[in-house]
Amino acid sequence: MKGILLAGGSGTRLFPVTQAISKQLLPVGDKPLIYYSMSVLMLAGIREIILICNESDLSNYFKLFGNGSDFGLSIHYLIQPRPEGIAQAFLLAENHIAGSSVSLVLGDNLFYGYGFSHILNQAAIENQGATIFGYQVVDPERFGVVEFDQAGKAISIEEKPAKPKSRYAVTGLYFYDSKVVEYARELVPSSRGELEITDLNNRYLMEGQLRVKNFGRGFAWLDTGTHEAIAEAGVFINAIEARQGVKVACLEEISYRNGWIDLDMLKRRASQLSKSAYGSYLGRLVAEIST
Repeated sequence: MKGILLAGGSGTRLFPVTQAISKQLLPVGDKPLIYYSMSVLMLAGIREIILICNESDLSNYFKLFGNGSDFGLSIHYLIQPRPEGIAQAFLLAENHIAGSSVSLVLGDNLFYGYGFSHILNQAAIENQGATIFGYQVVDPERFGVVEFDQAGKAISIEEKPAKPKSRYAVTGLYFYDSKVVEYARELVPSSRGELEITDLNNRYLMEGQLRVKNFGRGFAWLDTGTHEAIAEAGVFINAIEARQGVKVACLEEISYRNGWIDLDMLKRRASQLSKSAYGSYLGRLVAEIST
């Protein structure tokens, strides 16, 4: 399975800040926002990742991740010429997907909860169909909304409905089989001129190949599309890390525990970042492993 990390878009709701910097590079806690999305793909066991961004942001993302080797990854960069819907990502990445199954995560989404790695791995091993995730929200009209029958089976998905049929929003995390490029190619742009991810999901639903997994009350999904949401995400992450003494979305730690980098590589990263709190955490991690 390959991963797509979608970090394009214009971030207009965050102007004037995002006139100068990509939204996904804004800080949440002591890490850039995109670290949290990258960690999702890594926790799912995905090492080959396609990062899609605006041309003006490419150099900054390369400074941050390079070719991915520091994190045990292989990262390919693609330019999004114009934001034309989430499903556009599959057409842009068609040559890199090359008939593989794929997971796509939005670069401004943050997930946190017990058992998340298990949930991701279960979705990643599915060979057919698609898996998406629902989350109960107070303002479902802002999202794609899943409707369920009395047995809890998904029967429809609507994009930003005026009268939502449930309070379950579709999160920015998707798993698809190798048919996804074919289905994306057959999509018709919506009235917004975009290839809608909801239309793609409905295609899988029509084929009887869509699984919808709902995150429970003990899970957190944060869609950081506004200044207030980014501030709230920072408070949430800082509280978790201060209480537990562990880092959320520490990419080097995930890679080490996955067996993708060795202790020497972890030490090197700790040394490179030693003057920061993040680097100090890596140093403590190295010391714990070495004892």
